[in-house]
Amino acid sequence: MDVGVLGGTFDPIHNGHLAVAGEARLKLGLKLVLFVPAGDPWLKEQAEVTAAVHRLEMVKLALADRPEFGVATVDLERPGPSYTENTLADLRRQLGEDARMYFILGIDALAEFDLWRNPVRILQMCTLVAVRRPGALAVDTASLERRLPGIAARLVVLDNELVDISSTDIRQRVATGLSITDLVPAPVERYITQHGLYRLTGA
Repeated sequence: MDVGVLGGTFDPIHNGHLAVAGEARLKLGLKLVLFVPAGDPWLKEQAEVTAAVHRLEMVKLALADRPEFGVATVDLERPGPSYTENTLADLRRQLGEDARMYFILGIDALAEFDLWRNPVRILQMCTLVAVRRPGALAVDTASLERRLPGIAARLVVLDNELVDISSTDIRQRVATGLSITDLVPAPVERYITQHGLYRLTGA
């Protein structure tokens, strides 16, 4: 079984995440794409992250009518920082040795992949799927290969430029009273409103 893995803070999940997952599923013929909300994302140690209970519920709401997508809570169940190598190892145990995993990331993140924790082990467990964002530069495969020999054989680049939506922008729009109707699924927008997420203190 071929399974896509899309990790992230999902603070909040938005239509861009769904578009990327859908594009990868169709282009690569994946049976399922798993969304994996981060527990304690190490790359965002200095940033305030919304409580996991809210982020997880928003992911579940966004995927409720999308059977081709699923949610995995391995990073929320494991204490400490979320590292991709741990995520993939946990998913491997759940999915079985026959599953082929495709880890989906942005083309900008790929440029610093060699700085991730244990990138060699990650490449042993999955194929990387780099999705180009609008305006992003082309990936320098030769440079990546010099830094991490063998990565080119474990890398797929999706060239389609998909909708450019940012969770940071969504949070800022909510804080300033702007609409996010076209940026997130309707159930997610309702949840954000009902729970007063991303509003400025005292607002």
